[in-house]
Amino acid sequence: MATTDDVTESKLLLAEYDCIKEEQKTRIGFRDNLLYFTLAAATAVVAITVQSGQPQLLLAVPVICLILGWTYLVNDEKISSIGCYIRDKLGPRLGELTAARSTAFGWEIYHRDDASRTTRKRLQTAVDLLTYLALPMICVTTFWCSPAAQTLLVIASIVQTFALAVLGWQFLRYAER
Repeated sequence: MATTDDVTESKLLLAEYDCIKEEQKTRIGFRDNLLYFTLAAATAVVAITVQSGQPQLLLAVPVICLILGWTYLVNDEKISSIGCYIRDKLGPRLGELTAARSTAFGWEIYHRDDASRTTRKRLQTAVDLLTYLALPMICVTTFWCSPAAQTLLVIASIVQTFALAVLGWQFLRYAER
């Protein structure tokens, strides 16, 4: 059993670091798998649509992309927030306590200074927008051009289009992190 003398602020901060890095790692795996799952689900819907000849089924793709895209975005934001917290709060606080000459958790800062980081972030944003915005809009447009475009379904697809625009705006807004 630990006594209060065994518990120091630096040990608590290191324990917090371990916990939030584990959360970040878990969220990264989950976020990355969402991309694959989205593509698999959309492909399945397109295949079923082609086999059945019912273009209205394509309206399931925007719903899939909205739900999974929002989940992807929320996880991505939390991943970035954890990194920011480590860089801006946890690392400096631990550095003060230990009187360290260098930055605690230097990797959290170092990897952000990579010359290719901006290009990678832009390309990732393009992939995100292609997957969660362009793909469902192709399905909506295909539906609009089909003979199955009935008034109620067209209204539903317009609502989906606005929701997708909001999601796309959120992706662009968070891309700066």
